Amino acid sequence: MSRTNSKVRWPHCTLALCTLGCALMMTSFSAAADGLSGQPGTFDRTPQGQEIGQYTLRNSHGMEAVVIAYGATLQALKVPDRQGKIDDIVLGFDDLAGYQANGTVYFGATIGRFGNRLDGGTFTLDGTTYQVPKNDKSNALHGGTQGFDKRIWTIRPHEENGWVGVELTYVSPDGEMGFPGTLTTHVIYSLNDDNELRIQYRATTDKPTVLNLTNHSYFNLAGAGNGTILEQTMRMDASHYTPVKETLIPTGELAPVAGTPMDFRKDTPLGARIRDNHQQLVHAEPKQRGFDFNWVLDTKGDASRVAAEAHDPASGRLLQLYTTEPGVQLYTGNFLDGSIKGKGGKAYPHWGAFTLETQHYPDAPNQSNFPSTRLDPGQTYTQTTVFKLGIR
Repeated sequence: MSRTNSKVRWPHCTLALCTLGCALMMTSFSAAADGLSGQPGTFDRTPQGQEIGQYTLRNSHGMEAVVIAYGATLQALKVPDRQGKIDDIVLGFDDLAGYQANGTVYFGATIGRFGNRLDGGTFTLDGTTYQVPKNDKSNALHGGTQGFDKRIWTIRPHEENGWVGVELTYVSPDGEMGFPGTLTTHVIYSLNDDNELRIQYRATTDKPTVLNLTNHSYFNLAGAGNGTILEQTMRMDASHYTPVKETLIPTGELAPVAGTPMDFRKDTPLGARIRDNHQQLVHAEPKQRGFDFNWVLDTKGDASRVAAEAHDPASGRLLQLYTTEPGVQLYTGNFLDGSIKGKGGKAYPHWGAFTLETQHYPDAPNQSNFPSTRLDPGQTYTQTTVFKLGIR
């Protein structure tokens, strides 16, 4: 899925990768291509002493992705700006305690079994109704109270031509969080020398079930904890979105974005309309406003097309999104308020990051007109999402 774009470039980086490579020679797994390397390590340990594995992926441009076994989480993503200065652009924590104490923010985690909201936490398959524990007022959010983000995954290196990566696996037993079927899920994070971080998902089940996996990384292209994202621009190839009721459950309508604050078909600062007195923004966050909606992508699963593009004018960093999924949830950190201290002790302010959660539509099992999230035995769930970083 390597791709080029005339607007995307990297400055010359002075990161001492040659020296670093010598130090890692004995502990890293072999590079998938020149300039790529991966290093295993230990992120932390549970109070019971269980090791939380970690892999660090690097390329020749100074780009670095750190993945940990807790929640199959993207713990760090370090990239240079137009001056070559490297910053970590995803929110997170330096230790396991931070993730466990702030589990409702889902920083960088793999979300499952069902990303986004289920109305009342229920869904029906083949005449049987299943209940997922409610953890978002009247709804079940991101798989219930103990979703995939709070599980410890097995972790091992993954290599293929032109990519270096890490594969994480979790087996969810039948009935976990109310979902039917034993589900085996694999998530592969891979990095190449075209500055693409690719996330591939694969899952199988032994009973009919529903599944909607995503990654919940919070991005601030100026660097995590470096102010708000209000001046950063967003563009999405999406002419419709799924409006929500007061409970944040979709109405079932695919509504046009034209004439609403949800219109990002052209580069638009995220702060341009975030305070508008629009009923949908009030639903998303009554006190502070903010975006927390699913956009219906016009790319329709074509991962060769840019589905969304974010840009930070100050640093020059550019993030392009490619995905096989039909939708993406843009969330602007509406519930962040500065009280959470993240990596390096930095406070994460209100509107201090945005997410781009590629997905099927929220509450899809209860909405017959939405693309199906059903998975049957003998089928394999697959999804691919790519975050391409560069400079503009």
